[in-house]
Formats: sequence, structure tokens, C-alpha cells
Amino acid sequence: MHIVVVGAGIIGTSTAWYLAERGHRVTVVERQADAALETSFANAGQISVSHCEPWANRDAPLKALKWMFSKEAPLLFRPQWPVGEGWQQYRWSLGFLAECNDAAFHRNVGHIVALGTYSHLALKELVAQTGIDYHRLERGIAHFFADQAAFDSACELARLMQQFGVQREVISTTELLQLEPTLAPFGDQIAGATYTASDESGDACVFTQTLARRCAARGVEFLFSHHLEALEVTGATVRGVCVRPVANECATEGASAGGSVRALAADAVVVACGSYSAPVLRSVGVDLLIYPGKGYSATFPILRPERAPSVSVIDDSRKIAITRLGDQIRVAGTIEVGGYDLGLDSPVSQARCQMLARRVEEIWPGMCDTRLAPEGGHPQFWAGLRPATPTNIPYIGQTPVRGLWVNAGHGTLGWTHGAGSGKALAARMDGENPIAGFPFCGA
Repeated sequence: MHIVVVGAGIIGTSTAWYLAERGHRVTVVERQADAALETSFANAGQISVSHCEPWANRDAPLKALKWMFSKEAPLLFRPQWPVGEGWQQYRWSLGFLAECNDAAFHRNVGHIVALGTYSHLALKELVAQTGIDYHRLERGIAHFFADQAAFDSACELARLMQQFGVQREVISTTELLQLEPTLAPFGDQIAGATYTASDESGDACVFTQTLARRCAARGVEFLFSHHLEALEVTGATVRGVCVRPVANECATEGASAGGSVRALAADAVVVACGSYSAPVLRSVGVDLLIYPGKGYSATFPILRPERAPSVSVIDDSRKIAITRLGDQIRVAGTIEVGGYDLGLDSPVSQARCQMLARRVEEIWPGMCDTRLAPEGGHPQFWAGLRPATPTNIPYIGQTPVRGLWVNAGHGTLGWTHGAGSGKALAARMDGENPIAGFPFCGA
């Protein structure tokens, strides 16, 4: 088959790789000038199979209400007005609230762990096959807690996760400092931690762009700087897509386009364009609950390598992840549910960026350069839209439109689930069932 994949982030590029591996002719349409320049560009860098709890849990509604008054809140809901324009946010929020109970939480964890386990194995096989270098560190992920109450709750959650086959170990502060000695100056502010040795870290952007080059070498066509004009559907069957070259290199939603519209006939189309998958699919009557969660990151050059961590860590009090990527430190976190805005100039955005820089300096003083610099210098602040579903389970599979498939809605776990989601969708398109019990859409 000739298959068009819309989107060249980690999900779309992985999908293209596995489809090509199965012998399909693949064309990837991407509005940016290269792969991984949007959601996959500067995430936390964690392959966190064992840190996969859904956002929705029984405590989330009360916490979200309390956090609405804090610019630095881990999860911040910013209601969109007027209601007409914000309807999709309110609809998504109602779906989210419906998942805030123990039964839904346990069900969702099981599905997310199953996909994560499958995906981690796929990633390991892919790296062994291709030899892609992406600042990979196989040192696990440590999650530390600043107060005893939070640590006690983490111990209970660790026991629950172990029931799903997740080897999350509860460790003392002393054991944590043995694993990651660079935390010693901050050790007196840590009550305890959990640790999963099987998790790892690496640069999602570097990996995705390199994989895209490998895809191209095996015959996948990439139409970079091309805007999707429309999905071509007749008689409830997709026939292809219409695309137009983007006039400017820094493409954004609604960017100006130049050149003539080009029709691409296809036997199947895969929509894998992150948070924008929902409006694209609604244009042909496919209505999926995917809404953007704005996440922030900062990337700092390391000044004192001996002070830099080699174990990727999660700071529970701020809900941020800190990862070493070569000679840089990436710190990322927080979720802001408030539309498709990617700006960094608002008071809320400025506060969140400053929190990331301040926290790195508090934990590892003098380890990296967190000083503000002129445009183009360091640190490099960034915001990306995490395509979230209320359950945090992505949509992978067939839509009601024949030949139209979707691979989107991975939330904060796109990097973790990237390889497996691509492999699983390729298998589904060939009529296979790669993950027993997983809720593939269109199953």
C-alpha cells in the first residue's frame, strides 16, 4: 500500500519506519522544516515505562482547584472563554473528571504499562538494529520526595505499581545518594525516593531526526515544510490528502502557505500530528478527545560536569524531571491546560520558566549556567503541546473512516511510547493484534 503519515514527531516517524519495514510505500507530510521540531523537540528525555501514572486520580480534582491560583502549579487549568471557543476544553475536562476514581485509575495504569513495556522492547530492538546515538543513559530514573507525607504516599503507590509488573523500588535518602552522589548537597531536604533501574533517558529530538534520515535512506519520502490542506474523503473512505508548501520555515498553526495545492493519492492515511490530530480528524467527522497540555522545558549548558547527575531524576515537589543529555541538562515539567498557545511571554509562562531555572540551581548549585542571556544564548526555554486524552491512553488504530488511521494522544509519554506505538499501528494496519488486551481504537 501507499500510506501517507501526517506528522514527523517521534510517533509519526516511528510509524513510518515500521510501515516501511513491512514493505509499504510511505510518504510523510510535516509542516516544519525537519522532523521533531514541535512536541518531540525538547521534552524531559525520560523513557519512563515505570513512571506512567495517569493524570486522572481521585485526588486530582481537589488539587487542580487549589493549583488554579498558582502560576507555578504542576497542573494548571486555564478556562478558555468564551464558552463557544473553549467547548473542547470543557468537554475534555468532563471526560477527565470521569476518570478520577480508583477503578479507572487501575484500569488505565494497566493499559499504559502494557504499551510502555511493549514500546521499551521495540526501542531496544530498534537501537540495536540501527545503532542510533542519542545521548542514551541506561541508569534508571529516581523519584525523590521532599516531605514524609509525600514519601509515604509514594510507598503505597510503589506497591500498587508492582502489582502491574513495575519494579519500582522504595529506597532511603542514603541509598539515593549512593545511586546519585551529586544530590548530596540537597540531601537534607529529601525524605526518601523510589527508583526503577529499568528506565532510561536520551534525546528524543536527536533520535527522531536520525531515524527520519534512516527512513529516507530506505525509501520513505518526507515532504517537509508542507501544510496539510485537507484529508480527501469520499464515500466514508479516505482517498489521500491535499498539501501545500509552507511559505515560511517556522511553521505554526495557520501559517501562510505558498505554492500550489498538491493532491497525494493514498491507500491509507495515518494522522500522527500530536495535539493537532483532533481538529484534523474533526474536519472529516472523526471526534476524538485529545486536548493540548502545554509543557515547559529549559536546557542548560553544564559548567561543572562532576556535579551533573547521570541518573535521570524526578523532583516530586515541583513535578519536574531533570535529565543529563551529553554536555547539557534538560529540566522539564508542569502541565497547563489552556488551548494551543505556545508563547513564553505571559506572566504565567515566565513564572514557570523561572521556576525551572531556580530549582536546578537549588538542587545543583553552580552545576550549569542558568543565567538569562540575549536571544539565541542560554538557557534555552521552550514550550510544547502534549496531546492528552482524559485517560492518558493514546488512540492507536482505525477510525470510522475506512483507510484513515490515528496514532495520537500520548500526553507526556510520547517518547516512552514512540517506538511501540509506531510498531503496533503498523501491525494493526496489517491485520495483527500486537498487544493483547490493549484498547486499540477501531478494534
